[in-house]
Parts: sequence; structure tokens; C-alpha cells
Amino acid sequence: MIRVLVADDHPIVRQGLRTFLGLQDDVEIVGEAADGAEAVALTESLAPDVLLLDLKMPVMDGLGALGEIAARGLRVRVIVLTSVSDRGDVAPAMRSGAAGFLYKDVDPAALVQAIRSVHGGQVLLAPEAAEAMIASPPRAEGGGAGSPAPSVLTDREREVLALIASGRSNREIARALVVAEKTVKTHVSNVLMKLGVQDRTQAALYAVRHGLD
Repeated sequence: MIRVLVADDHPIVRQGLRTFLGLQDDVEIVGEAADGAEAVALTESLAPDVLLLDLKMPVMDGLGALGEIAARGLRVRVIVLTSVSDRGDVAPAMRSGAAGFLYKDVDPAALVQAIRSVHGGQVLLAPEAAEAMIASPPRAEGGGAGSPAPSVLTDREREVLALIASGRSNREIARALVVAEKTVKTHVSNVLMKLGVQDRTQAALYAVRHGLD
């Protein structure tokens, strides 16, 4: 059973999520928070597996909540679920520890699958969020010692990385880019090698945490 905490300042949104997710055999809503501070407090007291977190909330916003969760060392997988369309919100949220970034117009079935995937350790972004993340410039302070320069990846490899971060399979990437699946496998291998990571999940996480161009 995946224990989920919902944090949103709109009661109707919380009720809708509780009603829908409550129908899933493997999902249990363990609590609701109306602001970021309450989300942090309930995360600490209820220890949910997954936190669905809105960004724009009173008292403490979503980014503040993410920072506080990290500071307290709370072990929870956070999916940002927001109606905010500002593409600039994606990178700060992912760098603050979010494991997923979705918009509230997400298909309900896709939301359930996202909860399962993120709970299982994957990094998952809405396609628009992935594009915004990969296209964002690297932070001024850089990605840290040993981080590759943004130019280490070719334009095509960056496209592949963006699609990996959005949860696409090799077959889906091949269809999106109109290339052979074998070609995609080569690109994926090159991306993993250049980033110094072992699998697709690590590649996606590396990309969003380091703001690769």
C-alpha cells in the first residue's frame, strides 16, 4: 500500500484527489494539508510514502516546504502537482528534492501511474516540465565538482535526455524523434557514459538536479 499525503490550499482539490485516489487498491490517503507548513508537519508525523505538493500555498509555499523537508531529513517522495504554468518553477523544485513534477490537468490514470512510478524510485516529469528543465540554463554556481559542462551533450542527446526525464521508453523516444530504436539505444548509452551514471533513472535525476542545458 502506497501511503499518500495531499498538500493543497484548495479544499475542492484535496477532496477530489482523496475521492479518486481512494478508489485505487494500492493507494491510501493518510492526510491532507492546507499549506506548506502543515505539509511539513504532517510529513514528519505521518511518514507518508508520497507527498502530492502544490507550489502556491499560504504560510509556506511548496518550495519552502521542499527545503524544510530536506533540512529535516524526512524520507518522502515528493510529486509537485501544480496549476502554475511558470516554466521557471520546474528547476528549483527538482533541485530542492522533488521526484516528480506534474500539472493539475494530468489525466487521472496517469497521476496514479506517476505515484506508483515515483514510489518505486523513478524520476518523472510532465513533458512540458521536462522540456523546461532540460532547456533551463545551469546554475551560476555550476553543478559542483566533477560535473560535466553543459556542452558535453550533443543537441540530439539533450533531446533524448529530456525524453528520458519525462519517462519515455526507447520505443517511444524513437517514435517522437522519428529515428530507429537502435539509434536511440546508442544515444542513451552515450548519455549515460557522458554523465557518468549507470541507468536511466540516474540520468534523469542528474539532469534535473544539475540543470543541464
